[in-house]
Amino acid sequence: MKLDKRFVLKSLAGAAMAAALSTGWAQSGQPVKIGLLATLEGPFAAGGADGMRGAELAVKQRNGTVAGRPVQIIKASSDAKPDVAVNAARKLVEQDKVDILVGPLSGGEGIAIKDYSKTQPQVTFINGGSGAQATTLDNPSPNFFRFNTEGAQWMVGLGDAALKKGYKRVMVIAEDYAFPYSQVQGFMTEFCKGGGKVPVKAWVPLGGKDYSSVIARIPKDVDALLLVLGGADAVNFLNQYESAGGDKPLLGGSITVSQDVLNYRGKKRDSLVGTLSAGPLADAYDGKEWKAFVEDYKKNYPVSAGGYPSPSLFAYVYYVNMKAALDGLEAVKGDLGNNHAKYREALAKMTLKTPNGDVKLDENRQAIGTTFVTEVVKDAQGNLHNKVLRKVDNVNQLLGMNKADFKIGSRDVPNCP
Repeated sequence: MKLDKRFVLKSLAGAAMAAALSTGWAQSGQPVKIGLLATLEGPFAAGGADGMRGAELAVKQRNGTVAGRPVQIIKASSDAKPDVAVNAARKLVEQDKVDILVGPLSGGEGIAIKDYSKTQPQVTFINGGSGAQATTLDNPSPNFFRFNTEGAQWMVGLGDAALKKGYKRVMVIAEDYAFPYSQVQGFMTEFCKGGGKVPVKAWVPLGGKDYSSVIARIPKDVDALLLVLGGADAVNFLNQYESAGGDKPLLGGSITVSQDVLNYRGKKRDSLVGTLSAGPLADAYDGKEWKAFVEDYKKNYPVSAGGYPSPSLFAYVYYVNMKAALDGLEAVKGDLGNNHAKYREALAKMTLKTPNGDVKLDENRQAIGTTFVTEVVKDAQGNLHNKVLRKVDNVNQLLGMNKADFKIGSRDVPNCP
């Protein structure tokens, strides 16, 4: 085969330039490229948009630079489906050549991106908002890090709170995928241990529109409903349940009482007042760092510009994970050489300062952190927010159980009919 001489020279020059960049970019002020992946379509679109705001806020707080290098954000969207999320990640990694990917948002997506990360060892993956247990508990990836606690950790304390409220029998209504399984396990682990019963679990499709058959199945003798529905799904269920005359007290999953749901424009939203829930944040927490974070969010994303009266859960967890990505870069002075070896070591050993306290990672690169038990209340301006009932620190992924006894939550685990 005859090669064009000009092509050979051009290729050699390109290779030489690439080699120079690979050894000298950390000192050259080259941009660090970070892919930002969230769901901007489907049932979590509103939460995904707020997740983007949270991640961008972390970059803004550094004036768009880290370790002397400008931060270049390249955004991509999914719709809460794992295959769509992987395709979006593939575009960021293989076409846009990002150094770091922050995302995705939902639980099934997170497991899929974790698996994809194993095929791309030259990129560091840091979670966005997804909270399925299996992402880090089941065959974790060496280049996937999660600085937010996950769905089961978020629900610690809610089972005990429900029992103290006098609820002995609770029906579960939750979306049918990995994240709600985790949330239900976090609730039921305490609730069942304390003598509570869950006679019925209704697993519904993500993105469902019609909940009439589920509402018809609600037993008369349950004391409350545990809803683990997010975004548009939560709004649709609440409207239909109210229209059907439903009056059972509600317990909420972490995403069910997030600001993107509490601020939906519907006449039935006041039905959430009094709902007990749990999660990684509480709107009314009076911690100094939390209040500073809320003020900074409101300054950059006022309600008039599409923000919420207080950051949503998604804004918070994306902020935390992007902050970790940037703090890690600062710690190694932007050095991503040798397949990010120093960077990943710094991330693994980091004590991350967050608005809700320090976060450390376990051996699976999974956060150990704080959970709040909360209640939805209405303020003088008519806004709904979560007040703090209890704060639980140092919550790990095994929920206080021995590793040998722990099983990842599923449709059937735990079970106490």
